[in-house]
Formats: sequence, structure tokens, C-alpha cells
Amino acid sequence: MISVKLKFRPSIIDGKEGSLYYQVICNRLVRRVSTSYKIYSYEWDFEKDTIFISQNSYRFQYLESVINETATDIKRLRAIEHNLLSHKSDIDADNLIAEFKKVKAEPTLFVLMETIASQYTRQGKVRTAETYLSTLSSFRQFRGNVDLLIKDMESDLLLDYENYLHQKHLAPNTISFYMKHLRSAYNKVVEEGVIADHRPFKHVLTSIAPTPKRALSLPNIKRIKELDLSNDPPKQFARDIFLFSFYTRGMSFVDIAFLRKNNIKGETLFYRRKKTNQLLEIHLEDRMLDIISKYQSPQSSPYVFNIVKHDIANHRKQYLNSATKINRHLKVIGRELGFSSALTMYCARHSWASIAREKGVPLAVISEGMGHNSEKTTQIYLASIKSEVIDKANREILNLL
Repeated sequence: MISVKLKFRPSIIDGKEGSLYYQVICNRLVRRVSTSYKIYSYEWDFEKDTIFISQNSYRFQYLESVINETATDIKRLRAIEHNLLSHKSDIDADNLIAEFKKVKAEPTLFVLMETIASQYTRQGKVRTAETYLSTLSSFRQFRGNVDLLIKDMESDLLLDYENYLHQKHLAPNTISFYMKHLRSAYNKVVEEGVIADHRPFKHVLTSIAPTPKRALSLPNIKRIKELDLSNDPPKQFARDIFLFSFYTRGMSFVDIAFLRKNNIKGETLFYRRKKTNQLLEIHLEDRMLDIISKYQSPQSSPYVFNIVKHDIANHRKQYLNSATKINRHLKVIGRELGFSSALTMYCARHSWASIAREKGVPLAVISEGMGHNSEKTTQIYLASIKSEVIDKANREILNLL
């Protein structure tokens, strides 16, 4: 029986991160397997030999990802031990470590997807990490939780997976979403030269079809604004946050949720978009200030709205729960007003862009106002221009001849 444990080696320099490593013991022979994971001494429980996470730690997500990755590595070491024992009667720590390094060089799909998600989490790109984990969860179900080497991802397997997703009645864009993230993981291994590219995705759906526009007309925005929801505070809050997004040129919900009081300087609101890190500046109109005043967070909170409680850990989970509740109430409002498509927070952003375009605001100004990196991105948000409008423009041009 081989002993495998996660260990911590503190830095010899005070205040610096120490290193995590795996201790492998077999027949009294001790070996160490180094890792790239770094933590501080106060993040290690020396009595229990485990990583310790304070609920208020600013490194909560990073430490959580390290715990998950090291647990995966130890499971892998155990699996290798089991495999070696089934083929040999005599194994040692060196054999185990050699096989472990081989597997690390040529990862399995499940491990690769988890590793990619953890990397994005450490970079603060939590939403991107979640997309990989969502894809992994779907593919795990398809495989019956049986992992496979990346090189074993073949065209027939992916066609079977695509058929599996069709049988679950998923939309084409959802199927494309899963395939694109699987392909991205596959390409990472190809780019590193670990395997040759056999192009297993050439026959499956990876393109995205155009989605219906989610913009509302100005009269419908007014109908939402004029609703009397005083007897239903949660629904009223959802409506008002929707309007705040519209008033602030389509500010996304994640930016509203994490908007800080120090983002307001006099009559101006400054904030950086979480998605692009672009700095935006908005003059605070009275109707924006009314909503801020109505729902302002406690004095002790750094946030403008009481959506994320600063003294409770896992802010990301709070934000996601709030987004779900608000969108659920908005969908009810949309149904009550007879809208043909679901009303969500995204509609506020699309609506501001399309209404601004209808009013003759130049595309470049709309793009800048929404914090887009390019006008091409802005165009996605705009409602399709009616053919008669294009015909009229063409007629005016021809009349100049």
C-alpha cells in the first residue's frame, strides 16, 4: 500500500508564499512530487495537514480551486496505483511518480477541463470557468462518468454526443456552446504539441445561429416604468433594477451588483466593466438617483445596492442567486404585459442600444456608451433595420443622380 498526502513547505522568507507538494511513501521510501500551487502559511492547517480557507479571504476562489485540483491529482495517483497493482505484484514510489508524470503530460478530458476551469478561476474569470464546468458536466453525463484520454476524442464519439444532445431537445446554440468548449480544450493540448490534430470536430455543430433580437420599443419601456408594483416589493425591485440598467446605457447586472459607493463622484458615476475592464463615465440623472436612494445598501456596505452582502462569503454565488430571482420576476412582468419574448436584464441593454440607434445616435457613440470594444459587437445588440427603411435610404441616394 502506497501512502499519498498533500504537504506544505513554508517559504524561508517571512510573508512569502510557500509551496504545496505530494508526499509519496512506499516501503519506507519517501518521495516528493512538486506542484505549481502556492499558498501562505496562514492558509495551511498544520494540525490537520489541509488547506484552510477563511470565509472572508480575498483568495477564497483561488484556494477553492487549489483544493479541487490537488484532490484530483491525488485521485489520479490512487488510480495509477490501482492500475499498476492490477498488472504487477511489486510497485514502488518511483514507478508511481513516473506514471503520474506521464499522465500529467497527456491529460484525460475530465482532468483537462477541470484544470482549465481552475486556471480561469485563479485569473478572476469565474464566468468563463463556469462555462467549462457546465460543458464538462454535460459530457460526463453522456459518458456515464467514464473519463478518456484527449487523443481518444474521435469524430464518431462527438457525433454520438451531438445526437445525445439532440435527443435531450437542446437548442442548436446550446449544442454549439458545448462543442465549442470541448474543441477549445482539445486545441489547447494540440497547441502544446502533446497530440496531433485529428480534427474530430469537423462534422459536428460548432457555429452559432443568429438569435432573436431582445430589444423593446420605447412605448414598452414606458409601460414597464408605469406599472404599479407597490404591493409586490420583490417584483418592484426587479423592475427598478431593470430601469436602472436602461437609464445607465445598458449597464450589465454584474456591474450593477458590484457597483461601489466610491464609484460615485459628485454627479458622475465611474465604473469599469467586469467583462472588458473598460472605464465608463455616466452623468447621474435624477431618475437614476431616485433608484439609488430607494435601494441604497447599509452604511457599512461598500456597495451601492444591497444585492451582494459584503460581510457574507462567496459574493459570486450571491450575485448569481440575485440574478436568477430578478430575471424570474421580470419574466412574470413580461408575460403580464403580453410581450412575445422573455423579459430579462439583457433586454435593458439591447433596448437602450436599439432605441438610441432609432433616434439617430451614431453607431460609434452607442458603442462607446455601452463599453464595447468594437462597433461589430454593438451591431449584435441592435434591432434589425426594416427593409423599407433601407429602401427609403436607397431611393434618396438614387434621387441624387
